[in-house]
Amino acid sequence: MTAAAPPAVAFDGRFARELSELAIPWQAEEAPEPHLLVLNEPLAAELGLDPDYLHESDGVRFLIGNLVPGGATPVAQAYAGHQFGWLAPRLGDGRALLLGEITDTEGHLRDVHLKGSGRTPFARGGDGLAVVGPMLREYIVSEAMHAMGIPTTRSLAVVATGRPVRRDTMLPGAVLTRVASSHLRVGTFQYARATGDLSLLRRLADHAIARHFPGAAEAEQPYLVLFQSVIAAQAALVAQWMLVGFVHGVMNTDNMTISGETIDYGPCAFLDAFDPAAVYSSIDETGRYAYGNQPLVAEWNLTRLAEALLPLFHDEQEQAVALAQEALAGFRRQYSAAWSAGMQAKLGLPDGLDDDVASPLVDELLSLMQASRADHTSFFRSLGAAARGHTVPARSLFTDTAAFDAWAARWRALNPDADAMDRVNPAYIPRNHLVEEALDAATGGDLDPLRRLLEAVTSPYDERPGLERYATAAPKEFGPYRTFCGT
Repeated sequence: MTAAAPPAVAFDGRFARELSELAIPWQAEEAPEPHLLVLNEPLAAELGLDPDYLHESDGVRFLIGNLVPGGATPVAQAYAGHQFGWLAPRLGDGRALLLGEITDTEGHLRDVHLKGSGRTPFARGGDGLAVVGPMLREYIVSEAMHAMGIPTTRSLAVVATGRPVRRDTMLPGAVLTRVASSHLRVGTFQYARATGDLSLLRRLADHAIARHFPGAAEAEQPYLVLFQSVIAAQAALVAQWMLVGFVHGVMNTDNMTISGETIDYGPCAFLDAFDPAAVYSSIDETGRYAYGNQPLVAEWNLTRLAEALLPLFHDEQEQAVALAQEALAGFRRQYSAAWSAGMQAKLGLPDGLDDDVASPLVDELLSLMQASRADHTSFFRSLGAAARGHTVPARSLFTDTAAFDAWAARWRALNPDADAMDRVNPAYIPRNHLVEEALDAATGGDLDPLRRLLEAVTSPYDERPGLERYATAAPKEFGPYRTFCGT
């Protein structure tokens, strides 16, 4: 393992230094023939990294942890997690490493993290590796989410390792280089609480406050304010997911960040036909993480965080529980407010519109969309044209056109703002059939479909000639869609 520093970047090992009980020093496996598949040059610039360097052989080795920069302390992070409702007390980074932290060009501390870098002591029965398709899926979807203004971890690069990996068949291996404001999770706090070491739990909470919510440190009850801040961040995040039709697919507590960033794009997808019961993950056999369940699951996960934090809220458990319950009661209010405001923006409704007018309009629309299985993204984008008097594209998505016409007449009477709608309703998302097309081609060595898809989804609101197929619903022959986590 070579140690060297990429130009002009100082790495830190703050997590490893401050929370050593949650970090196992480890090294990435050497890749036999690493080569760069895709590099996020704008993100590299944000981090102060030289894109030209990252295209060189040493830069590629740095991106997968085979050349460790000075100051970096690669570690596998420890955390627990409720997986589909069942507690796994010791999960951790089984195929991932926190390389270290970088202060970006705006002065923010960012994690640089590797996924698919080899087995760690948390690997259990896994091989610790990743393959090209799922790593590129995370790159595509996370960058699309960022472009839509939704808080998310970012993808810096995907590097092919030159190592074949056995899944159902032999597939080309890859490592994703991921960037986040941190990788602290609900499961991190669950792990710390399970150790019984309240000093560790308190240090972890202090670390989270300093990293994400520094104002909480000045509060009379800083740990309660930390919890309230996480609730607010997650309420806003999940509302944004729902508004764009994003289905995370695996909302385990180890996949919920303290920062409020979306993390882990394994079996994720976007709605085609609007359906609250939509499930795309091959492992979600009961529909626990269906599209419409996501707000309830978020609240459930936050309750698990409250349980982990209880000793920090108050010395008396009864008092601690009461404080936690009072804070948790705010989640539904905050989620509902964020979702309602977002939905009114999607419909171009004026600010200050009475809820007695807006709510029935929204409820009726969603019922009509569900009954007609209207394409979620196409419909909301076409509403901009409808607000300008061109109703045919939106109307064509409904089987009961008379009911839609009646709804549309009431909606248009409110003078919706078409330009404002086009700023919040994306024309391009990572449509499931196009993602699969790009991943299949890239696995076979053809990166052109990936590049074209990225061109569309990283400027999602700017409709452009020549990109019509990226704004079109999946063909009927695409059939039922299932996604896989890639392990």
